[in-house]
Amino acid sequence: MPVRTQLQRMVGRDPDEGERAGSGLEVFYDLIFVVLFSVGGVQLADHLAEGKVFTAVVGYLLVSFAAIWAWINFAWFASAFDTDDPWFRLSVLVQMIGVSVMAVGIPPVFSSIDAGAHIDMKVIVFGYMVMRLGLVPQWLRAARQSEKYRKTCITYAAACIVAQVGWTVVALAPTGLTATIIAVAVCAAIEFLGPVIAETTMTTTPWNPYHITERYSTLIVITLGEGVVGTVAVIQAQIGRTGWTLQTAVLGVTALGVTFAMWWLYTIMPNGEALDEHRNRCFPWGYGMVPVFMACASVGAGMHLIAKWIEGETGDSDLMVVLAVAIPLAVFTVGIIMAHYYLVGHCGMEIVLIVVALLPVLLGVVLVAAGVPLLIAVVVGSFAPVLPTLVIEFSEKFEPATL
Repeated sequence: MPVRTQLQRMVGRDPDEGERAGSGLEVFYDLIFVVLFSVGGVQLADHLAEGKVFTAVVGYLLVSFAAIWAWINFAWFASAFDTDDPWFRLSVLVQMIGVSVMAVGIPPVFSSIDAGAHIDMKVIVFGYMVMRLGLVPQWLRAARQSEKYRKTCITYAAACIVAQVGWTVVALAPTGLTATIIAVAVCAAIEFLGPVIAETTMTTTPWNPYHITERYSTLIVITLGEGVVGTVAVIQAQIGRTGWTLQTAVLGVTALGVTFAMWWLYTIMPNGEALDEHRNRCFPWGYGMVPVFMACASVGAGMHLIAKWIEGETGDSDLMVVLAVAIPLAVFTVGIIMAHYYLVGHCGMEIVLIVVALLPVLLGVVLVAAGVPLLIAVVVGSFAPVLPTLVIEFSEKFEPATL
């Protein structure tokens, strides 16, 4: 096959290409986010281990939101306008550099919150702006080359450009935590308003529902993988000092098992077909997955904290350690179920799945509060994504067509 050296016209892809998968470049792009989520997860686990719950939670919410928010815009753009030509690839490289810069800026966010000083988001915002430096010209390129989507693409680009002014203020203004959060919310709202106006009042971009849901699946794998890597690294260090123990073996199996079940629960839902049938529900579904992604990554951080507990590197109570896994696990499982049934419509089945998902989490918390060993409670709670998956797989009432 000859190597393509000429630029292609960015006129929009066919939204009905069938079950289109992500490209190799998109997968490579996603891998850069492993670093970002890894740094954020380690910071979350370390601050929780030190008993700095407020710093850990607020810092993680800020940095993980920034990462996922940056990822989403490109995912939908690529679904509609990916040309995979040299200019497109180079623009993705610029965005990947921006992601790397964002990862470097994560620790200062946590340390500044811990110090009660001005929230130091200079580096992470600069990285975010580098990402937009790679993406905005692509929107403008699509506007220039595609008359059909010109107004839509210009609206996207304009919202991004206006928001960058706000992001500059976020990075440089000497504001406290509350003012910073408000400023971040305003900037995010501006960037969100652009797609809302563009997609609802102008020609809709030609995104592919199967491609989008597959891209979301890839990001879930990325966030899950980060947690496994962090947990295995800590377990490996412990094994190097003390050898294998029952606790390390149980934690290793549990961490891998729960992450596999979380992936299975998402992939068993036919979201591509549902999104294809209900394209007008793309905004609440697409952006509603943000807290699901955030929770997904923090499950791994919770497992990392448990590994620290085994090592004796935290003074947190057993209940606190269990909650670090239970809360994000509950958010993830319930969020996955609710997101799918938002697409297909309410039918009562989602209530059953939510109940069977929450029962193990609640039981795990109750057990540890009653004095049961922590790892037993963790194993029980890890069944949260397992039980709804089993219900779907083995019950005739939950055929894919009715999900």
